[in-house]
Amino acid sequence: MKIKVSEFVKSSSGIEQCPPPEKAEFAFIGRSNVGKSSLINMITSRKSLAKTSSRPGKTQLINHFEIDKKWLLVDLPGYGWSKVSKQKKADWGIMIEEYLLKRENLACLFVLIDSRLAPQPIDYEFIAWLGEQEIPFVLVFTKTDKQSKTKFQSIKAKHVREIKNNWEEMPMMFESSSVDQTGREQILNFIGEIVSDFKM
Repeated sequence: MKIKVSEFVKSSSGIEQCPPPEKAEFAFIGRSNVGKSSLINMITSRKSLAKTSSRPGKTQLINHFEIDKKWLLVDLPGYGWSKVSKQKKADWGIMIEEYLLKRENLACLFVLIDSRLAPQPIDYEFIAWLGEQEIPFVLVFTKTDKQSKTKFQSIKAKHVREIKNNWEEMPMMFESSSVDQTGREQILNFIGEIVSDFKM
């Protein structure tokens, strides 16, 4: 699948403000500083569609983008160690949970994992919750260009073991790099297949 037009639609502080749930929606989430905005920009071939920052916690709202008038891409706030108040983190948590549980046109959630790190409890606690709530998701390992292929495969193997210990089926996994475009075609083809079959 090729993207021709990607447009910002709106930012929302709650599900009631989100665009009408008429098209397939694909949301992206991950720990702060995992490279989420860079991945979104890479997928859409837009350098600044999603705002990137060296300061974690830049994304604070539910940001919708319309792709080729056919589907919606959603940039969700990251979770983790961003330097905001406990109250703000709590508000984000409520907002994200409500979105994930109630957004009826959410076709798939892309959970981003830093490919340089061994399995982190915060990621796998979140993934376990997704499983309990039966929310469809896939994993995307980001920043694969930041270490050797051998090092990454060693770390990925640890993630696979972690998942096998708790899951009967392996979720789909993608490898990505916003620097060398790794994973772009695979992710877009995956989305394209779902969009073509999507029915509300």
